[in-house]
Amino acid sequence: MESASGGAPPVTASSPETKNTEASSAAAVAAPQAEGSSQPPSRYESQKRRDWNTFLQYLRNHKPPLTLARCSGAHVIEFLKYLDQFGKTKVHVAGCPYFGHPNPPSPCACPLKQAWGSLDALIGRLRAAYEENGGRPESNPFGARAVRIYLREVREGQAKARGIPYEKKKRKRSSAATTTATMVSGSGSGAAVASGSGGNGGSGGGDDSGSAIAGVASVSTAPPSVTAATTTL
Repeated sequence: MESASGGAPPVTASSPETKNTEASSAAAVAAPQAEGSSQPPSRYESQKRRDWNTFLQYLRNHKPPLTLARCSGAHVIEFLKYLDQFGKTKVHVAGCPYFGHPNPPSPCACPLKQAWGSLDALIGRLRAAYEENGGRPESNPFGARAVRIYLREVREGQAKARGIPYEKKKRKRSSAATTTATMVSGSGSGAAVASGSGGNGGSGGGDDSGSAIAGVASVSTAPPSVTAATTTL
């Protein structure tokens, strides 16, 4: 005869109410984790996606239509020139009395164009998007030498026309800006030597940091939803 104390412990079945409570608790814990994993893209990523889609639309509307594989630096320059019609930055021509005047006293008939800073930032985003979408770095049309030369010419030309020089900023060092002081002891006197480092990163920019194609009016030969966020002088 088995002893009452030596038998196996009784097995109790969990009730449906208990199972429902456990499932609800697990779902409540998983919900914040799911929300954290599906964060919206950053402003830069959103703008880069819009720029990329706009460029692809431009290729489709091109006459004759172009494929991405056949796109070259010359086509990229053509795209940048096309965007000038949506620009908002006054660029004085050589015959204008306000040529080289940073603050013209009255309006003139000179054309509005995309500022160099906007075009430079746009090319940076499109260059990254090209490689993120399977393009090879060595065949990236946005990194072509002709595109770099064109951007440099735009920068220099706008600097002369608007009387606003684009000065190259110092590159930001990898470490945070630090200041160190070293005490050098001499014969009865000390000297403090301090060295600091800092500065803003990036190369010289124009007066615009917005996208060159953020809300441009839709036209028959151009991609819709393209805007210029440039400053008019």
